[in-house]
Amino acid sequence: MLDRFEFRDARKKLGFSQRSLAEEWGMGANGGRSIRRWESDERPLNPIAAYAMEMMLENDEG
Repeated sequence: MLDRFEFRDARKKLGFSQRSLAEEWGMGANGGRSIRRWESDERPLNPIAAYAMEMMLENDEG
């Protein structure tokens, strides 16, 4: 599973800002804040989000 640094790097590689990823995932008005908190270690990285990011990265590379 991705750690917070790998998650951030994957998001950037895929061309998403925190806000645009939250919009892509339908996370609502505060989704960008949630992603910022995961990446800054204010909150544990959601394992489902980490898995989804891995799948997005894999599809981008494949």
